[in-house]
Amino acid sequence: MTPSLLVAAREGFKPPGIGEFEWPNLFDLKLFGVDLGINRVVLQMFLVAGLVILLFWLGFRRRELVPHGLQNVMESVVDFVRDQIVLEVIGREGLRYVPYLTTLFLFVLLANLSGIVPVLSFPVTARMALPAVMALTSTALFIGVGLRQQGLAYLRNALFPPGVPVFLYVLLTPIELVSTFVIRPVTLAVRLLANMIAGHLILGVFFAATAYLLGSLSFSALFGVGALVFAVALVAFELFVAGLQAYVFTILSAV
Repeated sequence: MTPSLLVAAREGFKPPGIGEFEWPNLFDLKLFGVDLGINRVVLQMFLVAGLVILLFWLGFRRRELVPHGLQNVMESVVDFVRDQIVLEVIGREGLRYVPYLTTLFLFVLLANLSGIVPVLSFPVTARMALPAVMALTSTALFIGVGLRQQGLAYLRNALFPPGVPVFLYVLLTPIELVSTFVIRPVTLAVRLLANMIAGHLILGVFFAATAYLLGSLSFSALFGVGALVFAVALVAFELFVAGLQAYVFTILSAV
């Protein structure tokens, strides 16, 4: 039994908390009062983004008529987004958005999976900044498409739906403004954020409890074995959640 476990045994079990989501800056940088420092989370974001770029480059740099290896995997990802998301939700006119939605799906998936990689052990989508930026990007694209196709009439139709009695606009216009341009990006970001925070904390609690119970010299060590088995099962479940949340975020962006 190591000294650290003996200390933990004397002090009692302390489950992981919100402090798991805070890291000091490795490099401090401020611009016009805005903290642009580089910490572990930012480095993981760069790592995930670089991995996405690398996968696309390696997968399609030497395209073959009969794909194999990584090209086959990447084409399967593209086909999945095109057939199961774009064509199902938007239709054939949405094929122009396949590159964006495919990149979004792969980035969110890898960012989520970083939470179960042993060295990283933290999903970068569990910090509000990243889901918020992605949600705002999708919302900006959504509004831009509307303006390009309808001009300023898009905003008029969105805020003042035609065929509605004029006196109802006093109530309807604020509701449409909030629901279309505020609630949509907020719910899109919070849905991903909340799921990844919950998954990370649950895994952290079970693995910390496993170490605490197995480190004890009492009968409770037997419960540590059960906690370990359940923690491994939770890792498998977190794999499913990572893929599901990437799919949900992408399909809601398409919607």
